[in-house]
Amino acid sequence: MDLRFKDELALMPDLGHQLRRLRWFRATFRASVRSVEATYGLRFEIDETRLTRAFLDWIEIMDAQKRFAEVNRADFIIFAAGLVLRELIRQDPAKAVGTGPRPDLPPTDDAGMTEIVQFWPEGFLYTNYCVSAIAAVHEQEFGHAPTIDQCADDLRTWWSYRENVTEMPAYAVAFLDRFLGAEPNWIVPDSAQSRQAMQAALETTDKRKIGHRA
Repeated sequence: MDLRFKDELALMPDLGHQLRRLRWFRATFRASVRSVEATYGLRFEIDETRLTRAFLDWIEIMDAQKRFAEVNRADFIIFAAGLVLRELIRQDPAKAVGTGPRPDLPPTDDAGMTEIVQFWPEGFLYTNYCVSAIAAVHEQEFGHAPTIDQCADDLRTWWSYRENVTEMPAYAVAFLDRFLGAEPNWIVPDSAQSRQAMQAALETTDKRKIGHRA
């Protein structure tokens, strides 16, 4: 995964809350587009109507489950980004145009990542934006970013990723978890309550309550 854009996002104060505003969501997504274009020699056309719809649908879905942010804040940040990814893939507001090599750009030092970008430029754009946002928010709130699993740089994983989310966009949440080294929930990936980390946090809370009663 290419996290160069993470450093730009991290400069925005209180990023976790700012991204819940349409203005900043659109601005940061546009900045992510420019970063990917500059690095990989792509050009994207963005449908602002679809981008706005993705944001509004995400807010509605996330608000219905936001109580779980108090259960496990770190995991909820990843989950919320997974929902963003689901909506971006579902609405598909970006279209890559002019994907051929550009002689004015220096070659990237990661041939494997370039291969992934060429295979699915829109999916890479959406995923890289969400992973960069997770990394930046985690750095601001917890002092470190999550570790990216090696499978995020494996073209075979991206083949499976693209095929599965085309049939069921909710699988985007599960694949994002996999990229971050967590155990995905393939049954109900877009349910916060069903996440392994959330279940563990809820069990710990219940045990503490029982202990206090005793």
